[in-house]
Amino acid sequence: MDKTLRYAVFGAGSWATAIVKMLCENVDEVGWYMRSVYAKEHLLKEHHNPNYLSSVEFHIEQLKLSNDINEIAEYADVLIFVIPSAFIYSELQKMTVDISKKTIVSAVKGIIPETGLLVGEHFHEAYNIPYKNIAVIAGPCHSEEVALERLSYLTISCSDAEKAQTIADALTSDYIKTKISDDVIGVEYAVMLKNIYAIAAGIAHGLGYGDNFQSVLMSNSIREMKRFIKKMHKMKRNINNSAYLGDLLVTGYSVFSRNRMFGNMIGKGYTVKSAQMEMSMVAEGYYATKSAHLLNEKNKKKTRLPIINAVYEILYEGKDPKQTFKKLTEKLD
Repeated sequence: MDKTLRYAVFGAGSWATAIVKMLCENVDEVGWYMRSVYAKEHLLKEHHNPNYLSSVEFHIEQLKLSNDINEIAEYADVLIFVIPSAFIYSELQKMTVDISKKTIVSAVKGIIPETGLLVGEHFHEAYNIPYKNIAVIAGPCHSEEVALERLSYLTISCSDAEKAQTIADALTSDYIKTKISDDVIGVEYAVMLKNIYAIAAGIAHGLGYGDNFQSVLMSNSIREMKRFIKKMHKMKRNINNSAYLGDLLVTGYSVFSRNRMFGNMIGKGYTVKSAQMEMSMVAEGYYATKSAHLLNEKNKKKTRLPIINAVYEILYEGKDPKQTFKKLTEKLD
């Protein structure tokens, strides 16, 4: 690992907190931008994030905390963005420093709604970041299990294998295993799509479908994911690898999955707004559903996406979950 590089994390949610924890295992000082003044002051005083993963205690001398995005962007060489996709555009609007020579890492699980671009694509177009300096972090890995130091796996994707390995080394520990990949776009799409399928799994559970149907839903989901990604970015990849299938399974089945939780509430009869209000965390799959649907609509030859379409109809067209899933069952095999 290159000890001279400075790392910074942008975001204050559970996944951002988990990534800071991972970096603190290997890096002497980690920059951390959080918008909330209260969260920053609480962390300085109590040594933990007041809102997320509060069981994780930090050595404050390892953290360079700031509510100024420009201060942290100026400070670091490797900028890891973990701001929810629905809010990252507005946060980036505050940034005035030149980041064109820095390495950008996306741990954002979705497409930027305002541009319709993947996070990496947005940084390339808006900030002139070369694609070789853009990386993506994928699972399968839940922040709650990182907090508990349970064995977890990450995939770091970058077209520059040396950069990917450097970032991977900074995140590796006794309880974090890492591997690298060159499928940056495919992995970033997979990270987005798995949240939609987790919502579908949650809706199914809320409607009373059992394990037998869930297994069929997940097996159809990975094939649907494969079709979507192949349409968007054709290259040789094994969809059964951990960054794709593994991340899908943990997000679709885990009790820690906020997207599954969100879907479960929808299946039980909550409105979208009431489910969002009850959750303390953002369900990225809600925004990803609309993005995936719009991307497919733009294609002259649309990809067959029965699961994504069903979730879109429920979340955005107000269709009845029970009736929509009954129709979906006829399209799965």
